[in-house]
Amino acid sequence: MYYVTCEESFDAAHFLSNYNGKCHNIHGHRWKIIASVKGDLDCGMVVDFSILKAYLKQLCDYFDHTFIVEKNSLKKELLTELKKEFVIREVDFRTTAENFSKYFFDKINEQFNCHYIEVYETPKNCARYSCE
Repeated sequence: MYYVTCEESFDAAHFLSNYNGKCHNIHGHRWKIIASVKGDLDCGMVVDFSILKAYLKQLCDYFDHTFIVEKNSLKKELLTELKKEFVIREVDFRTTAENFSKYFFDKINEQFNCHYIEVYETPKNCARYSCE
């Protein structure tokens, strides 16, 4: 089995609702996503790096320079007002690195045979999701 890995990043803000800690406040990260896919060789490669990289970049660009909000974590009126001024990305999960790793795994796995995803919130802290 062969493995191919690439990375991409995006800058975005988030917060953790109903959390007793500093992450309860709105704050930002440079989220780094490392995607590893696996497979046998086809024409000497698992996948063309440019194809994997472009797909990962497309996924990351969706979140770049946005405010990522877990659905139903803000009052409806506040969310409505924020959407008038800012790009808000609502997601169906708590906006932790762990949940983002599963999110990106599922998205990558739609197009490729995903081995694992790592999501870094900071240069020293990451979460990994794999089906293995």
